[in-house]
Amino acid sequence: MKISRMHDQPGPVFSFEFFPPKTQKSADQLMATVAELKEMIDPDFVSVTYGAGGTTRERTLQCVARIQRELKITSMAHLTCVGHDRAELRRIGGLLAEDGIENILVLRGDPPKGEEQFVQAQGGFAHASDLAGFLREEFQFDLGGACYPEAHPESKTVADDMEWTAKKVTNGVTFLTTQLFFENRTYWSFVERARKAGIKVPIVPGIMPITNVGQIERFTKMCGAGLPPELADRLDRCREDPATVMAIGIEHAVLQCRELLERGAPGIHFYTLNKSPATCAIMAALRQI
Repeated sequence: MKISRMHDQPGPVFSFEFFPPKTQKSADQLMATVAELKEMIDPDFVSVTYGAGGTTRERTLQCVARIQRELKITSMAHLTCVGHDRAELRRIGGLLAEDGIENILVLRGDPPKGEEQFVQAQGGFAHASDLAGFLREEFQFDLGGACYPEAHPESKTVADDMEWTAKKVTNGVTFLTTQLFFENRTYWSFVERARKAGIKVPIVPGIMPITNVGQIERFTKMCGAGLPPELADRLDRCREDPATVMAIGIEHAVLQCRELLERGAPGIHFYTLNKSPATCAIMAALRQI
């Protein structure tokens, strides 16, 4: 099912993001995790990320196909511009279409490990908006895009970031998913700016449950998201106590999600880091509303 059609129906859309495994053993573990998620939550769809430089691209293709075929869950593949020319992108798109995948998240992609800057592949694209336009002309996929409530780290200004976001929609993106954030006012402010810029597609908040302090500190530094000082202090005081960290992370995420949904967010996209306990606990709490 195309994700834009899910958003046309009543009620919030819940989705979960996984990264592709590096070995067959971890691939089997991922399938077990997603199967558990289906039994406990029955998500509307799941997505599988794409390694920097396309290092895990084959496993991305395999994972999205297996999840949709074997577990009967709508799956969305991620696709980046990194290291791909038009011919390769056309080939990958064809493989996904043959496997019945109808949804793709288009991304520019991060530089490969060891490199500091993105380099456009010869015959490829420099921006996610260009990739969206190409896929729209070549295929019938439903296209999603990423957006950044606190602006992309490489954007010169907030206004510049919004221009690029709007261009993605103009070129075929039918829904947007935000980068992680920890203060809801950041999301609502972004939505307000987007609507003023003429962006009318659903803007889904992306939530990453905190389960490890060092890990979340690395993620926020990488993507430019801010941790509220009070939350950062609480986490710092118990960083060596995993159970307490997870409890704080779940509590914060539940509060975020409740307020977002009560105010009319179109759904929640969870960055799971391939682990289901935290997201399952959050969903259980939300269903008590």
